[in-house]
Amino acid sequence: MQTQMLEPAEVLRQGLTGQRPMDGDVVSSVAVLAEKLQTLKMTHPMFEAVCFSPDVESMLAAEVSSVMN
Repeated sequence: MQTQMLEPAEVLRQGLTGQRPMDGDVVSSVAVLAEKLQTLKMTHPMFEAVCFSPDVESMLAAEVSSVMN
Protein backbone atom coordinates (compact mmCIF):
# COMPACT_ATOMS: atom_id res chain seq x y z
CA MET A 1 0.00 0.00 0.00
CA GLN A 2 1.30 3.42 -0.86
CA THR A 3 1.77 5.91 1.91
CA GLN A 4 1.86 9.03 -0.22
CA MET A 5 -0.78 10.55 -2.44
CA LEU A 6 0.17 10.29 -6.11
CA GLU A 7 -0.71 12.89 -8.68
CA PRO A 8 -3.53 11.83 -11.04
CA ALA A 9 -1.19 11.83 -14.06
CA GLU A 10 1.20 9.46 -12.28
CA VAL A 11 -1.63 7.13 -11.22
CA LEU A 12 -2.89 7.04 -14.81
CA ARG A 13 0.61 6.41 -16.18
CA GLN A 14 1.08 3.51 -13.79
CA GLY A 15 -2.27 2.05 -14.80
CA LEU A 16 -1.56 2.34 -18.51
CA THR A 17 1.91 0.80 -18.19
CA GLY A 18 0.76 -2.10 -16.01
CA GLN A 19 2.57 -0.96 -12.89
CA ARG A 20 -0.72 -0.96 -11.03
CA PRO A 21 -4.11 -2.55 -11.66
CA MET A 22 -6.77 -0.65 -13.57
CA ASP A 23 -8.75 0.06 -10.44
CA GLY A 24 -10.98 2.79 -9.09
CA ASP A 25 -8.00 5.01 -8.35
CA VAL A 26 -6.96 4.97 -12.01
CA VAL A 27 -10.51 5.68 -13.16
CA SER A 28 -10.81 8.52 -10.65
CA SER A 29 -7.52 9.94 -11.87
CA VAL A 30 -8.80 9.91 -15.46
CA ALA A 31 -11.92 11.75 -14.34
CA VAL A 32 -9.86 14.40 -12.53
CA LEU A 33 -7.59 14.89 -15.53
CA ALA A 34 -10.56 15.05 -17.92
CA GLU A 35 -12.13 17.78 -15.79
CA LYS A 36 -8.86 19.73 -15.71
CA LEU A 37 -8.48 19.37 -19.48
CA GLN A 38 -12.02 20.63 -20.03
CA THR A 39 -11.32 23.66 -17.84
CA LEU A 40 -8.13 24.34 -19.75
CA LYS A 41 -9.97 24.12 -23.07
CA MET A 42 -12.46 26.73 -21.87
CA THR A 43 -9.68 29.17 -20.93
CA HIS A 44 -8.19 29.53 -24.39
CA PRO A 45 -9.02 28.28 -27.89
CA MET A 46 -5.45 27.14 -28.52
CA PHE A 47 -6.13 24.15 -26.22
CA GLU A 48 -9.21 22.94 -28.12
CA ALA A 49 -7.26 20.28 -30.06
CA VAL A 50 -5.60 18.79 -26.97
CA CYS A 51 -6.96 15.34 -26.19
CA PHE A 52 -6.19 12.08 -24.45
CA SER A 53 -4.68 9.05 -26.15
CA PRO A 54 -7.06 6.45 -27.62
CA ASP A 55 -6.41 4.17 -24.60
CA VAL A 56 -7.45 6.87 -22.15
CA GLU A 57 -10.44 7.84 -24.31
CA SER A 58 -11.57 4.19 -24.17
CA MET A 59 -11.28 4.25 -20.38
CA LEU A 60 -13.37 7.42 -20.24
CA ALA A 61 -16.02 5.90 -22.50
CA ALA A 62 -16.14 2.73 -20.38
CA GLU A 63 -16.51 4.79 -17.20
CA VAL A 64 -19.36 6.85 -18.66
CA SER A 65 -21.02 3.65 -19.85
CA SER A 66 -20.77 2.02 -16.42
CA VAL A 67 -22.25 5.09 -14.73
CA MET A 68 -25.19 5.14 -17.12
CA ASN A 69 -26.00 1.43 -16.54
